[in-house]
Amino acid sequence: MTDLYSEQHRQLQDLHDTRNLADRVQELIVENQINEQHQPFIESRDFFFLTTIDHRGYPTCSYKGGNPGLVRVVDPQTLAFPSYDGNGMFLSMGNIQGNPKIGMLFIDFETPHRIRVHGEASIQKGDSLLSEYPGADMIVRVEIGEIFINCPRYIHRMERIETSKYVPQPDNETPIPQWKRIDAVQDALPASEQGLAEKLGGTLTPEEYGAKVMMGEG
Repeated sequence: MTDLYSEQHRQLQDLHDTRNLADRVQELIVENQINEQHQPFIESRDFFFLTTIDHRGYPTCSYKGGNPGLVRVVDPQTLAFPSYDGNGMFLSMGNIQGNPKIGMLFIDFETPHRIRVHGEASIQKGDSLLSEYPGADMIVRVEIGEIFINCPRYIHRMERIETSKYVPQPDNETPIPQWKRIDAVQDALPASEQGLAEKLGGTLTPEEYGAKVMMGEG
């Protein structure tokens, strides 16, 4: 585990007289492997937030959703999660290929709690876990650098309503996303997806799709 604090962090800590507190907090909560408290929480989540870094140095923050158990604890040093069908940009996965350093944020909005992870990610072709995540394109494995619980003080309490119908399920066909009906993308869809709009009732203008998004139907 590398030093958590940079010179810039130390300057702010000294300005606010929190250097000793920051050192004590690091000593108490920051670990380099998954413990018995971390594991059940991580494996109970059906979403998390992923940060990756692109070739320009910009961080990319992405929401990743699935079924409970979306992220698996492989061993005390390793997490694994699937990558599902997206919009074809492969921003997170491409970033990982160029820079393995990532951040993960796990949150419970119903019983406020959160865990943060810093690690190095890798994608292996034909990963053995692919068969255990129906609909996954690839599996990301994360070597833990740092893991720690954050104070839940500012987490707003929210109620979970339902699982997204687009999360792949073992015994059901995953619905086709509405954005693949947009007229402006029809000629750019992969060959295997040509003609999908007709199956869903025809193409949509960007404005019509935007209206669906505002109604939560994207």
